[in-house]
Amino acid sequence: MVKRGDTLYRIARENGLDHVELAALNNIENPSALREGQILRLRPAAAAATSSNAQATSVASPIGIDTGVESRPLDATPTGATVATPAKGALSEPRGGKEPYSDEAYARLNKQPTTVAASTPAAVPTTPAATLPATPATAEAEAGQWVWPSAAALKAGYNGSSNKGIDFGGKSGDPVLAAADGKVLYVGDALAGYGRLVIVKHSTDILSVYAHNRRILVKEGQAVKRGQKIAEMGDTGTDSVKLHFEIRKQGKPVDPTPFLPKR
Repeated sequence: MVKRGDTLYRIARENGLDHVELAALNNIENPSALREGQILRLRPAAAAATSSNAQATSVASPIGIDTGVESRPLDATPTGATVATPAKGALSEPRGGKEPYSDEAYARLNKQPTTVAASTPAAVPTTPAATLPATPATAEAEAGQWVWPSAAALKAGYNGSSNKGIDFGGKSGDPVLAAADGKVLYVGDALAGYGRLVIVKHSTDILSVYAHNRRILVKEGQAVKRGQKIAEMGDTGTDSVKLHFEIRKQGKPVDPTPFLPKR
């Protein structure tokens, strides 16, 4: 829920997201138009539904409702009762507070929560929580994992200001390819200036963006492979047929060309 003073960029960073994907997930065209009390979606509908079903089976019952809890002073100890000592490593208070976005923070938040010990020490899980693949330190290190998203000629290059990606000129219906393995994070046309858009997430902090498509061939939550056809080139949201392609690292657009193999 949006609180007074919150911004889209701040909410995105606190939840390990890119502000572009957060805006897309919530059909927000104007990031400055957030309202206090507004509920924001933090993951695609398919993922949110799966998470909700999983959480529904593990919600604890409220204390004191049909549990047979005896009423007594807070400082009283029942006769013969032994106060349980939490297992080593068990949490003594709920996780809370906020910290700046980082790979380490994101990984911690995705670990399985440790249960507070009751009358018996809680078993410590032996299987670590699954995490997204680590992000290589440099674009050059990733170059072998990427392909060009279109075989069409380059129409405009990245400059970091007026063009935050690269543009390919082509014909309507030309194939648009996934530039690397990943999962489809967003499909839609809610972002002004991007037309029909696909966003693919490749790791904890790397996204690729494919804009102005005529037709989209994938859906949110779908796993895609490098070189897979995910859309057809078009002119939605622009004045000519083209593919606008971006790579975003930790929410910021970067020059895609170091990631791509030499032509």
